[in-house]
Amino acid sequence: MLNFLNLKPEIFGIDISPLSVKIAKLKRKGKTTTLSSFGEVPLKTGVIKDGEIREKDYLAQAIKEVLAKTKGERIKTKHVVASLPEEKSFLQVIQMPKLAKEELKSSVYFEAENYIPLPIEDTYLDFQIIKPVQDHLDHHDVLICALPKEVVDSYLTVIKKAGLQPIALEVESQAVIRALVKDEVSFTPILVVDFGKSNTSFIIFCGYSIRFTSSIPLSSQGLTEAISENLKIDFEQAEKIKLGYDFKKIKKDQQTEKIFKAIEPILNELIGQIRKYLDFYQTHSSHEHLLSEVGQIKKILLCGGGANLKGFDNFLAEELNIPVEIGNPWVNISPESVKKSPIFPDNTALAYTTALGLALRAAKEKQ
Repeated sequence: MLNFLNLKPEIFGIDISPLSVKIAKLKRKGKTTTLSSFGEVPLKTGVIKDGEIREKDYLAQAIKEVLAKTKGERIKTKHVVASLPEEKSFLQVIQMPKLAKEELKSSVYFEAENYIPLPIEDTYLDFQIIKPVQDHLDHHDVLICALPKEVVDSYLTVIKKAGLQPIALEVESQAVIRALVKDEVSFTPILVVDFGKSNTSFIIFCGYSIRFTSSIPLSSQGLTEAISENLKIDFEQAEKIKLGYDFKKIKKDQQTEKIFKAIEPILNELIGQIRKYLDFYQTHSSHEHLLSEVGQIKKILLCGGGANLKGFDNFLAEELNIPVEIGNPWVNISPESVKKSPIFPDNTALAYTTALGLALRAAKEKQ
């Protein structure tokens, strides 16, 4: 049947994080996708803590505010795809026998109890069968995702309180991968390091699916706080110093060496965590049935606001002895978006990675 009348609503993406609310909306025309709207408002400290919303009314008002301050085209729709906190989510790849769809569903829910560290009755559980790289498998690889009902319900409450209609919710890592991985497929394993303002997430992706995620309370804002504390200056000054700091000139003079000494403990912990996940994957990847025998991560993609720090990608590459690339959140969006959005600076895109991934999901829901 010819689709003369498309009744599907317009949808946009909203990234709710501990320090800000960001929105992004894409517009499709034929095969071209462009950014039509975006915006951000900061949140005061404590509104969201450890993924839990502490001040629902304040957050709902912040969502209304960001919609009122949208840059680009005004967002008229109430329909939204929203993020859920990585630190409250549990993602796991499990193996299941090949069964009929309904039988598989009940079996997955039963099997999930062995993996989820929460009572199954207190969680929302979703799953997807991972498309195999090789078709001769005698089983399904299944990605399960679980979050506490209390957490999900609180996000739904706030979104509705802001006057919006949630069409879908998804964990941050899923949106990040959609934004950064070309066509959402990679036949060699990738580690994505999302170095954000409030935390750092690690996402291992291979084939057609996420294989592992983790989130820790290390952040780019933590670097600012360390500089502020060690150099005895206020936060605003410390932020300016951080943004101007060049990791290629770590010990060029006394001042740059002082700055490096201030942030070195955080950097060492970050590097140690990355090494841990590189080693973890190498020892746990034998079941992934790749076309090649690559069981080792050969590349790191860096995203989040912290990825904009001068020379940070090269610094990590030298420390870890592995290629580190700055992620490209436009890889699945038309490059025309950049040209047509002069008010969207290049260094802003990395901080919008999750929002852009959600907007891509929203654009697909609209199709």
